Amino acid sequence: MQYFETRFLEEADKFLATLDIKTIRKVLYNIDIAEQTNDPRLFKKLKQEIWEFRTLYAGIQIRLLAFWDKTNEKETLVFATHGFIKKVDKVPANELERACKIKERYFENKNKK
Repeated sequence: MQYFETRFLEEADKFLATLDIKTIRKVLYNIDIAEQTNDPRLFKKLKQEIWEFRTLYAGIQIRLLAFWDKTNEKETLVFATHGFIKKVDKVPANELERACKIKERYFENKNKK
C-alpha cells in the first residue's frame, strides 16, 4: 500500500542532478520504500511540519527536506523542497528555514489558482 506520493520541486530536482546515478537510484529507492512503510530511518519528521527523506549511501548522508500537502482528498502528496549532504549531527537551521520558505511559496501559489 502506498501512503503518499512524492513530487520533487525544482530545487530538489537540481540537487538530485548533482549526484551520480548510483546515488540517485539509492535515494529514489529509499523514497519508494518510505512511501509504502512507516520507517523513521527513511522518512522522519523534523519540526515546523518539515520532514526529511534520509539516505546513507557510500558513507554520505543525503537529505531531502519535504512537506505534506493533504488538500486533495484523492491523493496525499509529499513535496521534496531541496536536498543537501549532511555533514553534522543536526539538520542545519538554514536548511530548515529554506524548506519552510519553499513550502510557504508553494501554498501561496497553489491558493492563487
